[in-house]
Amino acid sequence: MGKTQAWQGQYVFFHNTNNLIDMHRKLKNILLVDDDHSTNLINKMVIQKAEVADNITIRLNGKEAMEYLSADALNDGLTPPDLIFLDINMPVMDGWTFLERYRGLRADQKSDIVLVMLTTSLNPDDRSRAESEPIISGFRTKPLSIEMVHDIVGDYFPSR
Repeated sequence: MGKTQAWQGQYVFFHNTNNLIDMHRKLKNILLVDDDHSTNLINKMVIQKAEVADNITIRLNGKEAMEYLSADALNDGLTPPDLIFLDINMPVMDGWTFLERYRGLRADQKSDIVLVMLTTSLNPDDRSRAESEPIISGFRTKPLSIEMVHDIVGDYFPSR
């Protein structure tokens, strides 16, 4: 696990991988899409402890996430996500169906969003399928950890 230190008047996180993240430049919003309430609670706590986002939004399935990403919802003052953690196996609309619908969004509705599959699936077919999807930036296995969050933010948001 890394540690926080003062450096030139700013607090930075030192990764085990020697990446630096300026902890004062947070993502505006992270969207968690998972049907498990306990997992969402734990993931929210981990992200809060990681101090990488101003806001954490939770949706319980792909359908709710699509509604959130729709133009109407975002025009209602909701903050678009910078990062989406997407589960695969959910009722109503699973992660794969969400991806099919996500492709159909307008470019401005999905611009600059990093999408990471976060799942308990150990099925190699799920990993292969995710890796073949250009809109999926990463595939991670639960549980989410502070180090994993810092690695993802450091990898996909280096200027933050």
